Amino acid sequence: MRPISPLATTDPKQLRPLLRERIEHATDEELEAVRKALLKLEIQQVREQLGREVDELEAAGELAPEKVEASVRAYLR
Repeated sequence: MRPISPLATTDPKQLRPLLRERIEHATDEELEAVRKALLKLEIQQVREQLGREVDELEAAGELAPEKVEASVRAYLR
C-alpha cells in the first residue's frame, strides 16, 4: 500500500512549508493548475463577501427600489 502524502495534513504549520516546496518544484502545467485553483478560491471569497454586504444593505433598507434608483441617478450625473 502507498503511504499517504504528507500534503494530506490539515495542520497549517506543517502544510504551508510543504505547499511552498511543492509549488517551487511544480511543472509549468502544475503551476497553472494551482493558479486556477487559487483564482477559483478568490472568486468564491469575493462572492461570499458580496453576499454578506448585500444582506447588510438589505437589512438596513438601503436596497429599497427608490434608494437604488436615486443612487443610480446620482452616479450617472
